[in-house]
Amino acid sequence: MKPVTAPNYRVIDTAQHLQEALRLLESEKTVAVDLEADSMYHFKEKVCLIQLAADHTVMLIDPLAVPDLSPLKPVFANPGIRKVFHGADYDIRSLYRDFHIKINHLFDTQLASRFLGAAETGLDAVLTKRFNVTLDKKYQKKDWSQRPLPVEMLAYAARDVLYLMPLANALEAELKQKGRIFWVEEENRILSEVRPNSTPQEPLYLNFKGAGRLSPRELGILEPLLRFRQTVAIKKDKPLFKILGNSTLLSIVKNRPLTVQDLEKVQPMSTKQIGMYGRDLVEIVAIALVIPEENLPCYPRRGVPMLRPAVRRRVKALQAWRETEAAQLGLDPALVCSKGAMGALANLNPRTPPELETIKEMKNWQKKVFGEKIVAALQEAAKKRE
Repeated sequence: MKPVTAPNYRVIDTAQHLQEALRLLESEKTVAVDLEADSMYHFKEKVCLIQLAADHTVMLIDPLAVPDLSPLKPVFANPGIRKVFHGADYDIRSLYRDFHIKINHLFDTQLASRFLGAAETGLDAVLTKRFNVTLDKKYQKKDWSQRPLPVEMLAYAARDVLYLMPLANALEAELKQKGRIFWVEEENRILSEVRPNSTPQEPLYLNFKGAGRLSPRELGILEPLLRFRQTVAIKKDKPLFKILGNSTLLSIVKNRPLTVQDLEKVQPMSTKQIGMYGRDLVEIVAIALVIPEENLPCYPRRGVPMLRPAVRRRVKALQAWRETEAAQLGLDPALVCSKGAMGALANLNPRTPPELETIKEMKNWQKKVFGEKIVAALQEAAKKRE
């Protein structure tokens, strides 16, 4: 496939244009979808552009100009129209969060690539391997909330979505050839049901990478720092990392600066940041350092249950089976059977394939394809004990 340099596209920026687009989309069998958002420029991210590609047209829908996208809901919900995404998880959550749009009949080309054994599943890598096409990603991190959008950015957005339909067709054909299409169809149905997390976890350090390795005193410093950063980010309408990065916060926690001068030892922290936030930061640290020990937070730990010897043997047998099966299929072992599923299997110890029906950690396709092999692996583990 030759790279498309200047695709034709239509910008949908009025309610009338949206209605006209809807009439075209309703007759399509497949629609490719991509989104552009502004998470790198605002505290609360939003969808800034929706790219749709059909057989004969590319549409760029501007939700900032047409905030009511409810006319699109029937298209996305229509089981007769296949919706093609690449890496759909984020897009599905975003469409539901901003517009309450639900997806029916999803085909995720990244998911399909994984089930065909692709080692690299980013869109650029997949297109390079499949079609010898390289995407220009220079606008990927631009501010998509700016208006008007430059023509170059609109063309970039149109190109990104244009390849998804031929890619989906190629992947679907190969999945059918390998007998794996129904595997991916079930995975797509499950993926289409993901929703955004509407209730952020409290305290904030529960969402902070590396917090589990910190002492109670360090957590006592980190939590008010996170709250300060969030307050500033909301006030300035900027993403958290543009106020203070995670590495900067960890450095403050470790160095415990008590003067503005002490902040010069904190890395990476700029002179500008020290000037804007220095006094507040050292005050936060000073207050946190005198919190009584009994009032300090403690990171919640989930105790790992001790497995009975028989269960451990079954887990090892399932792990060995999974590695062999994954190698034969050329797949990531996690796709064949997850750790959670193996734990449930080892505990239940099913003796026949029908007994697998009670294991919610397994997908239906896994039960059908691997059921007998799983039961055999468990039976073999029992024999070795005898």
